Amino acid sequence: MRLGSFDFRPGLIPTAAFLVLLPMLIGLGMWQLDRAEQRAGLLATFDAQRTATPVDLNRDRVDAETMLFRPATADGAFLQERQLLLDNQTHRRTVGYNVLTPYRLAGRDQAVLVDRGWVPAGDSRATLPDVAMEAASVPIEGHLDQGPATGIRLGGMADGETGWPLRIQYIDYDELGERLELELLPVVLRLAPDSAEGFVREWRPQHPDGYGPERNRAYAVQWFGLATALVIIYIAVNLRRRREEPNE
Repeated sequence: MRLGSFDFRPGLIPTAAFLVLLPMLIGLGMWQLDRAEQRAGLLATFDAQRTATPVDLNRDRVDAETMLFRPATADGAFLQERQLLLDNQTHRRTVGYNVLTPYRLAGRDQAVLVDRGWVPAGDSRATLPDVAMEAASVPIEGHLDQGPATGIRLGGMADGETGWPLRIQYIDYDELGERLELELLPVVLRLAPDSAEGFVREWRPQHPDGYGPERNRAYAVQWFGLATALVIIYIAVNLRRRREEPNE
């Protein structure tokens, strides 16, 4: 192909590499934009639900999907001898646990998991953090959530773990209900930041390192920038200046 005083003659290997890498880079950029939209949507939902009428867990029927981030109140008692430590939770790049304490609802044969916040893991996995409580029978308030994020589920919920607090890898409401001998509501109540008996509580949805959708958009710009650079390099390495033919 002739481009002015240059010939464009792409080689087989550069072309193959180009055709593999370009869709990959563009795909990564689009994925980051999609992640940014998801995060922005979560933030908007969280902020909108903050002004909604609180759910009374002792009386109202709970719908995990439509009530996501809704304020909630409950009256009952913490089962402080049956606490859970959700493993591999991070706060500002430090590994720890989210403390989940079952809370039995007064007047009902049900309980809700209360996320009391994050605690550091400490120097040894053999030593669990102190999550003792001073008061058990107290009314509580917070907002409803699907629970802290977990990675890929490999193995059982609590393989090799015994005793209480019980260290778990993810939340399985049915299995936990069997262990607690109580029906669990299919939601987690994240304890309000100003409530007693809690730990580190920064509940607004955000990037694990403390960033929101703007970080994903920045990543997308980087991937698209690499795609653009790849196109420029591909063209540049395959251009050859035409030899000027002597005049006859």
